[in-house]
This record gives sequence, structure tokens and C-alpha cells, in this order.
Amino acid sequence: MRLLSHLLNRFVEKGRLTVITADGQRHAFGSGQDGPSVTVRMHDRKLERDLFFNPELVAAEAYMDGRLSFEDGAGAFELLSLFSVNRKGLGSHPVQQALRKAWRSVRRFQQANPVAKAKENVSSHYDHPAAFYRLWLDETMAYSCAYFRDPEEPLAEAQRNKFRHIAAKLKISPGMRVAEIGSGWGGLAIYMAKECGAQVTAINVSPEQLAESRRLAEAAGVAGSIDFREVDYRNLTGKFDRVVSIGMMEHVGVSHFDDYFTTIRNLLDDGGFALVHAIGRMSPPGTTAPFIRKYIFPGGYVPALSEVFASTERTHLWVDDCEVLRLHYYWTIRAWRRNFMARRAEVNAMMGERFGRMWEFYLAAVELGFLHGSNMVFQLLLSEKRDDVPVLRDYMFDAERSLAAREGR
Repeated sequence: MRLLSHLLNRFVEKGRLTVITADGQRHAFGSGQDGPSVTVRMHDRKLERDLFFNPELVAAEAYMDGRLSFEDGAGAFELLSLFSVNRKGLGSHPVQQALRKAWRSVRRFQQANPVAKAKENVSSHYDHPAAFYRLWLDETMAYSCAYFRDPEEPLAEAQRNKFRHIAAKLKISPGMRVAEIGSGWGGLAIYMAKECGAQVTAINVSPEQLAESRRLAEAAGVAGSIDFREVDYRNLTGKFDRVVSIGMMEHVGVSHFDDYFTTIRNLLDDGGFALVHAIGRMSPPGTTAPFIRKYIFPGGYVPALSEVFASTERTHLWVDDCEVLRLHYYWTIRAWRRNFMARRAEVNAMMGERFGRMWEFYLAAVELGFLHGSNMVFQLLLSEKRDDVPVLRDYMFDAERSLAAREGR
């Protein structure tokens, strides 16, 4: 326990972590104030050494595999809350600093997403049964940051707010040709077709999502207005009045940002413009956390805004507007995690206990990342010419009110 105690004494300042080792001894760390109190039990001695060298990954794997368990009513969320309020102490430890330096040195390899690899990486996360996602998403099946008018607003309403907000920014009118890069479960494409009268080409590389999207579009009566295609964004051709991409840039990888923005620019017809909605970080460029990289979003990376704007500069795109959503994704994931935990027995029955633990850890980690960490969501409007987007933002609010008034008619 000597190595792990050395790390935890420097790391845990706020709250309290009590560790029960495999031989039954108890070790306490932290002040017991300004943070949660969590008790964990380690079920084998090797875990002590493994946690010292890579606590972020090993804690998750040990919980998934049953080598680490919680006592006194705590769980993954409480442990990660403790990690979250003490994150600076972990990053300052010499071993952890060396580990992060090593990760940064190979991040381009970790984020390599050629066409075939990109499909494999996306499939690993999104090609779970639609029934699994229906357990804890809302009725829109939107799996990206919602737009809350109030933190306690129902999730489905906040997701519809997001669709409306994006459609208003894009100033979509009937008959417009819209390309959606990374169409998810089809909610935005259905909204643009149904409420705005757009003709949508929606692309995705997840067969599971595409099949469910087509079913939902048929049920909404707009199947004839949406062409769902299984194609990588780099292989989409044609010209469109608008291009929109929600929650896709996080899967591109830093080496492919220029490919991504060049594709968007090449798809725009004269006078057209695009909207990109993605997770970003307010801190300098970094790396993807090891648990997220290995189990949740292989090949994924949340960019710093400096990396985003450097790429739009290189690809000669005007950034006509930038909006930063700071807490909206925290509220979104909080709702997802609560829904997930309420249906946990069904998740385990459908996907298995280990999978359930993995996703519990994931949802807790990302929720807290948007509350205590550097993560946020940004929305950019992009164009080739400086005046393709109206120069006053008033049009967005006028269009949003108009859409709200006619929805569902």
C-alpha cells in the first residue's frame, strides 16, 4: 500500500477516501471537508500497484471487473466526484505528469481516423441496440447536448429547443438542400424536414443508427424528404444550401480537422453556410482520458478552441458566429445518468453487468467533467464569404420564435 498511499496523500485533499485493502486494513485520506466521503474495497493486492501507475483507467476497469467495490452507499458517481474536486492534486503528482506527457507524445496516433478505422471506432459506441438507448434517452432520441431554457426543464423539451435553435441559426426555408454530417438517431433531420420543409441528406457510418433513423422518419411522415446514407463524411459529394454537424467533430481526431472543415467548405453552394456543434475544452490542447479512449470513444478527442480556429484559418473559412454552452451539457448528462440508473436492472439484463458498470462510470465521468472540468459545447457558423450569414444576430431570435409558433401545426 506504500506506493498508492504516496499518491493518495498528495491527491486527496478535499473530502475523504477510505480504502479497505485485500487483507482488511483501512486507510483514510483527505480532510473530510469540502467533498464527498467514499469507501472502496480492493479485492486483490495487485490492484494497489496498478492504481498507483494509472488510477484513471485502472479504477474504472477494476470496478467493471469486480476487483473494486463500494461500501456505505457510495458508487462510481461518488468516487468520481471525489476525483473531480481533487483533480489538480492528481495531475501534479510526478508519475501522473510523466504519464500525461507520454500520452501527449502519441496523441496523433491515438486519434488516427482513416475511413475504415473511423467506421470501426464509431461502431464500437453507437452500434448497440436502439432499445438500449431508448431506455434512458428521451423520446427525440437525441444523443447530444440539449438547450435548456431552465435547468429543470424536461429533457425532451430541451432537445426540441436545441433542434429549433440550430434550425433558426441556419435560417432554413422550405426546399433548401441540407447536408447533415453525423446524423445520430435522426432527430434533427426529422425536425428540419418536418418543421422547416428542408430536403435533407443525412450521413452516418452506424448501420444501427441509420436503421432506427429511417424507422423514425417513416413514423414522422417525412421519409420522402430525408435521404439517410451510410457514408463517411470525406466521401460525401454534392452542393448544399446548408451543412450541419452535431456531435461529430469530437470523433474526427486532431490530424483530420482540416479534412473535416475542407469537406464542409466544399459541400457549400454559393451563399450557403454551415453550423458545427461540438464538445470543446476551455483549456489548452490535451489528450483523451484513458478510460474514455479505450472503452467509450476510441479515436475521439475534444478539441481546444485554439485548435478549432487554427483549422478554420488554414481552410479559409469565416467563423461568422460562436456560441459557448457552458452548463447545458452538464444538465443533459445529469438527466441521462439519472434515467440510466433508474433503468439499471433493464440495462444489465439487456447488455450485461460489466457493460452496465462501464456505462455507469462513463456517464458519471462526463457529467462531472462538464461541472468541474474544462469541457463545454460550442456552436460555430461557418461560410466562405463574410456576408453569407446575416450580419446581425437578430434573425436567429426572430426565426426561433417563428418556428416555436408553428411547431406541431
